[in-house]
Amino acid sequence: MTQIDIKSSKRQEMINITSSVASKVLASGIKKGLCIVYVPHTTAGVTINESADPAVRNDLINTLNRLIPKDPSYEHAEGNSDSHVKSTLVGVSATVPIEQGRMMLGIWQAIYFCEFDGPRSRHVDIKIIEG
Repeated sequence: MTQIDIKSSKRQEMINITSSVASKVLASGIKKGLCIVYVPHTTAGVTINESADPAVRNDLINTLNRLIPKDPSYEHAEGNSDSHVKSTLVGVSATVPIEQGRMMLGIWQAIYFCEFDGPRSRHVDIKIIEG
């Protein structure tokens, strides 16, 4: 297992970590298998989505904010319950097949770390399995 350190700069943002993950796959020397990206945080997540148009990331965050607003009526005392709900809906892991030493992402796809309660220093765990 290896890690990628991430420093978010906003309360909510989607940070493209594709090149960092790809470098871990390359360094592993594994030609065929799986790359598991795991976020060990309760107010963050990971997703794979379009990388060509940054408006997609804005649309995703704006839609999540409409569906799950920051609301003082949540019971959780820290004031970040919306972040916990968003993390649960987006999910905390993604698995990408590896072929010929490369992740098999689609041409427009990228891996995004989703920050829902920043800014913070975070990390993502990467597990590369041969097979």
